[in-house]
Amino acid sequence: MRTDKDVYLTKEGLTNLKKELVQLEKEKRPKLVKRLALARSKGDLSENSDYTSAREELGMMDGRIEELKAILKRVKIIKKRGGTKKVCLGCRVTVGVNGETHVYNVVGEWEADPMNKKISNNSPLGKALLGKKAGEKVEIEAPAGKITYEVKKIN
Repeated sequence: MRTDKDVYLTKEGLTNLKKELVQLEKEKRPKLVKRLALARSKGDLSENSDYTSAREELGMMDGRIEELKAILKRVKIIKKRGGTKKVCLGCRVTVGVNGETHVYNVVGEWEADPMNKKISNNSPLGKALLGKKAGEKVEIEAPAGKITYEVKKIN
């Protein structure tokens, strides 16, 4: 899936993608190429499961390397947004929902990690929160029904 739209990342997210690319190109791929060559040297390739497996892994790894390179060409850095009045990409938002308080960082989709409270600006919650001010409420349709979030604080 190739697209030309911008990829929004924090500096940390950009660093992580660059590290992954270097690790794949400089460490993992060379080891896999050696494994493939060793498996190839063992003779009959039609019944060589290690060769087939290594070849498939190499194909997937090369695909990931190309994907990372394409992403890195389209990166737009998200600036940390302290003191903003509205929820925006790069800000930290505190919301209230069902009597609980949650703090989320609004990030681009490549950096989203809901388990670590990083929500994508393209997720249902991220989209609903964008542009909202403290005190405003948003409703999200969930499998269990509608959930109402109240923006408590933005930093």
